[in-house]
Amino acid sequence: MTKKQKKLIVFIAALCGMFAIVPTANAMHIMEGFLPVSYCVIWGLICVPFLVIGFMHVDKQVKENRQTMMLLALTGAFVFVLSSLKIPSVTGSCSHMTGTGLGAILFGPCVTSILGLIVLIFQAILLAHGGVTTLGANCFSMAIAGPLVSFGLYKLLGKTGVNRKVNVFVAAFAGDLFTYCITSVQLAMAHPSPTGGFGYALIKYLGVFAPTQIPLAVIEGLLTVVIVIGLETYAQDELKKIGFLKKGVQN
Repeated sequence: MTKKQKKLIVFIAALCGMFAIVPTANAMHIMEGFLPVSYCVIWGLICVPFLVIGFMHVDKQVKENRQTMMLLALTGAFVFVLSSLKIPSVTGSCSHMTGTGLGAILFGPCVTSILGLIVLIFQAILLAHGGVTTLGANCFSMAIAGPLVSFGLYKLLGKTGVNRKVNVFVAAFAGDLFTYCITSVQLAMAHPSPTGGFGYALIKYLGVFAPTQIPLAVIEGLLTVVIVIGLETYAQDELKKIGFLKKGVQN
């Protein structure tokens, strides 16, 4: 193990230690039993194609670049820790950072969908965060929709010559917010307003999420930039192997 790899491990441990104390949560993402069975099945089926492709990408990534396992582990830990810190919000859900923007930026949305799924399963079973029946809905919003937006924005802004750190911040920030836009849509579809229907319920859910989620999205964007700076300092070789940094370029 090289000195840079040892420093990276210390960096990861220090980051996780900052957030190691996770408050007890009564609910997270969309809680168990809060969605009708039909919606649980539909969202689960929608996730299947993305997850199949994701498994293929992870397998390819591991076979071609086994040294990037450390980056995969870091990304998974980042998603787990950030998405475990929650603020109670709408009944049956809550506001929290997602952490999936980092995975989308480094590995793309397909790999991130698998990391997000693993995190959601562990949280639902071991921490009573989210739920098993609502796994499909939570997976689509946090592990698929959000990362797709982060990845798309990162690639788009990268072509315009925007500073990499600004690009990373915007991608992580937007991915976090979009996750909650999708969650609001899911809740509004399952529980429309008796008077105003889906539209009124959607506006209500978005309005309740916004005061807590916007500041959290800003924090997530900043934390993601800090992680990327650390990786560019201590893991340049690994970043070049996955294509995040161009070979021969020093940052």
